Amino acid sequence: YTDKWNKEKTTIHVMPDTPEILQCKVNQLTMSDKLYKADWEEDKKKGYDLQPDAIPIKAAKASRDIASDYKYKLAYEKAKGKHIGFRSLEDDPKLVHFMQVAKMQSDREYKKDYEKAKTNFHTPVDMVSVVAAKKAQEVATNANYKNLIHTYNVLPDAMSIELAKNMMQLQSDNEYKQDYKEWFRGIGWSPIGSLDVEKSKKATEIASDRKYRQHPSQFPFTKQNDAMDLVLAKQNANIMNKVSIYGGNEANTH
Repeated sequence: YTDKWNKEKTTIHVMPDTPEILQCKVNQLTMSDKLYKADWEEDKKKGYDLQPDAIPIKAAKASRDIASDYKYKLAYEKAKGKHIGFRSLEDDPKLVHFMQVAKMQSDREYKKDYEKAKTNFHTPVDMVSVVAAKKAQEVATNANYKNLIHTYNVLPDAMSIELAKNMMQLQSDNEYKQDYKEWFRGIGWSPIGSLDVEKSKKATEIASDRKYRQHPSQFPFTKQNDAMDLVLAKQNANIMNKVSIYGGNEANTH
């Protein structure tokens, strides 16, 4: 079965001008590292001659001099100690300018006016927000909310006064809880026989592991005298007694 396949798989011929073969060749040329560096290798073999006064060399030296910290501070080092003509810092316009810039950039100077003015805050008394806050405070204050009536501008025996007193006594929390404070204080109440208590007892009995695993000997059991197994046991006992009696007599006779 496999001999024919083994012979044919070594004789497969693919045309060299198929698109897949041509594409593979192009990819090989593209990915070849040797072809990629061929021109560079040829240039290295030819050699090169770079003069010191060439433009790229001069440009690189100029860039190096510009970027050099020594060249950058060379003029300052030469002029240091030779600056004369001003008796104080205020006489030099450059130093005065530098001081002004330092003050502008200083965080302490920037916040000095704010630190002085942050405690000086003035709000008009009739501002809308202040008036609204006062009204809200009056509404929410506990003292004004529980303002008790203690002065009367009418006769003490007036009908409205008596009615108001009775209503105040009815609504009074002290009067409402007086029986609870005096009579119910210290008295406990156990709702024995209520539905919730009975449900709790029954649930306790059901969930009790001790009652669930009681030994069978603890349960009362009474056997009926005329039960089939009991009558059968009695008959077997009588038969066994007769066998033992007759068997003993025959042994004695022998």
